[in-house]
Amino acid sequence: MSRRRTLGTKKKVALLVSAAAVAGGGAFVMASTSNAAQGPQTAAESTVCQGLATALGNNQKFIAGQQAAPDAQSAARIANREAVIEQIKVQQKASGCVVGESAQGSQATQPAEAAQPAQPAQSAQPPAQSASSAPAAQPPAAGGGAAAGQQVCKGSTVTLSGEAGAPAASSNQFPAGTRLKVTNLDNNKSTTVEVTSVSGSCALLNNAAFEQVREPGKFLIRRAVIEKVG
Repeated sequence: MSRRRTLGTKKKVALLVSAAAVAGGGAFVMASTSNAAQGPQTAAESTVCQGLATALGNNQKFIAGQQAAPDAQSAARIANREAVIEQIKVQQKASGCVVGESAQGSQATQPAEAAQPAQPAQSAQPPAQSASSAPAAQPPAAGGGAAAGQQVCKGSTVTLSGEAGAPAASSNQFPAGTRLKVTNLDNNKSTTVEVTSVSGSCALLNNAAFEQVREPGKFLIRRAVIEKVG
């Protein structure tokens, strides 16, 4: 009887040790799973997410400008940009970013533009040059002040609008028909596109144009040179 009790005790100890090991292993697996299942990244944590958030923010700013100063074409423009925003959200989700996060980082170097969201529908864009009210002092907004090959919008970053179609750009400083050359200094790729619409930044490339100069997996060009070429 004593031996049976001793063996029984040993078996119980072994079973307890095994159970503890299993429990510990389970806790390890749970911890590993928890670490692996990290939440979506923010714009501050990922360059990709920052680029998408900037694109979304620029489109939201454009919509706000149209709503503040509507014209006959505002409803169509707003509907188009709302569709673009939904596409950007799809890209955010696919890239593991916070869906719907908005930023306007490309405007950080242009506070005068950011302070005047109500004027994107005007081709002259005088508020972007609010330092002077005289038309002659605002050649960039009129599209004729910068000479061919002259660098413009120094310090601006470049992102994409999310719009489809042939390579093109939108701008809040240059009217439709202006040709801009955008160079990505990080890979020395360039594209020359025509401004076809207005936006909330100096040069906002559509998807096709951005693909010509982008780095793989990036939605933001931090070191860009923008030149007016025509």
